[in-house]
Amino acid sequence: MSDHSANIFQSMDKLKFDGTISHQCGVTMNDSVEARAIAEVMADKPNITVTYMPAMIRIDGQGKIEFNMSEISEALGRTMTTNIFEISTSTHYGRMVMIDEDNVVLFGNMEDAMKYI
Repeated sequence: MSDHSANIFQSMDKLKFDGTISHQCGVTMNDSVEARAIAEVMADKPNITVTYMPAMIRIDGQGKIEFNMSEISEALGRTMTTNIFEISTSTHYGRMVMIDEDNVVLFGNMEDAMKYI
């Protein structure tokens, strides 16, 4: 597994706000068996950053992040439902849409999410 421990956070004095919209999205999870399985699956996907902290795991992406429950179930060794997924992801940013019983997508752009609402 590749190293995904880079710190994506910056101190306030280094932040610059230019008025643009980032179109980023992501989840923050309490470190758990379920969260580690989710992070393991997502770490191999393009444009995803997984950050491990002492008690939390963050998954951040650009544009959209697709979470497939079948893939996560396989890594977890038991069934991951969309309901358990929502409980495991203690907070998120972006627009979360449950596409169907097997897929949850986070969108960084509201217009992309509106196609499913």
